[in-house]
Amino acid sequence: MPVRADDLPETAAPVNPSPGQVIIGRFDQRPSYAVHRPRGADSWLFTWTTGGGGLLRQGGTWAPAGPGDLVVLGPGVPQHYMVRPGAGHWAFWWVHCQARPSWTGWLGPYETADRVYAVPPAPDGIRERVDAAFRRMLADARWTGEGTPPAPSTDVEPPEGGGALPAPRTVAPRDEVAVAHGTAATELALCSLEEVVLLTTARAEPRHSGVDPRIRRAQDLIAADPGAPHTVRSLAERVSLSPSRFAHLFTEQLGHSPMRALGHARLLHAARLLEATELPVERVAATSGFASPFHFSRVFRQRYGVPPGEYRRLSRRRPAATATAPPPTTPGPPGR
Repeated sequence: MPVRADDLPETAAPVNPSPGQVIIGRFDQRPSYAVHRPRGADSWLFTWTTGGGGLLRQGGTWAPAGPGDLVVLGPGVPQHYMVRPGAGHWAFWWVHCQARPSWTGWLGPYETADRVYAVPPAPDGIRERVDAAFRRMLADARWTGEGTPPAPSTDVEPPEGGGALPAPRTVAPRDEVAVAHGTAATELALCSLEEVVLLTTARAEPRHSGVDPRIRRAQDLIAADPGAPHTVRSLAERVSLSPSRFAHLFTEQLGHSPMRALGHARLLHAARLLEATELPVERVAATSGFASPFHFSRVFRQRYGVPPGEYRRLSRRRPAATATAPPPTTPGPPGR
C-alpha cells in the first residue's frame, strides 16, 4: 500500500531536512513499498540500486533503477518512487543531503529533465568500490568523534549447521538508517558520497568526438600512468587490437604516434612534478618513465625551452605555473 513520506520519517528523512543534515540508509523493499512527496524536498536524494528494481518519478520524468544504477533527484520538484512493477523487490542505498556545488557539474551530462539524473550501470569493479563507499558512509555517519570510526559492516551468510564462516558473499541486508551527527561524521559521509558520484560519472568526462573508443582507452591508459613501461604492443593488447592496427588507427585519428603521445605525457607529468614537489631531477625523470636523466634533461629542454632545474625555479616565480608554458621551441622526440 503506498505511503507518504510524512508518515514514514524513518524511510526517507524529513521533507525539509535542516541545512547540512546527512541521512543515509539501505532498504530491501517489497512490491507494496512506495513513497510520495507531492511538495518535493529541500534535500537531494541519491539512490544506488543493488538488487531487484525501482521506479522513480520526479515531475513528469520517470527513471527506472536496476542493479548498478545511480539515480539522483534534485530538490524542489514533486517526487514519487516505488518498487518497479514485476521486479519483486528493490534493494538500494539512499542518501538525503545537500549536494556539494561540484557534484552538479559531474552529474550534468546525465540529467534527463525535472532535475532527474540517471547514471547508467557501472562496471563490476566500479560497483564494488561504490558498495564499499556506501558501507563506509553508513559507518562514518554513526561516529561520535571519540576513538576510531566504526568498521563498515560486511554481509556474510552464516553456514548451515554452524561451523566456520564461508568466504563473504552478498546476502539480503537488514534495513538500516543513520543520521550523521557532528562535523566530522557529516564531512566523512559526504566525502564517501563524493567518491560515489566521481566513480559513477567519470565516464562523462569530455572526449574527442569521433575518436574510436579503443583509442580513447589507450589515451586514458597513457594519461593515468605515463611512467609505466608502455609499448605499442602492451597498449594494443589492453585495447584488443593487433600492434600494427593499433599504431595505424592511433596515428590516423590523433595525428601522432602512440609513442609520441607517451613521450609528451611523460614530459607533462615531469613538469607537474617539478612545479609541485622537491623531488630531485633524477627522481622526477625515473618517476616519469625516463631511464636516463641525461636523455630526460635533453628532451625536456627541447620541449619547454629550459632545463628541468631552471623550469622549476621559474615556475616558483609565476603566480600560477602551468605545464603548458613556456611553449616548446622545437618538437622533441618521445621519451623512452
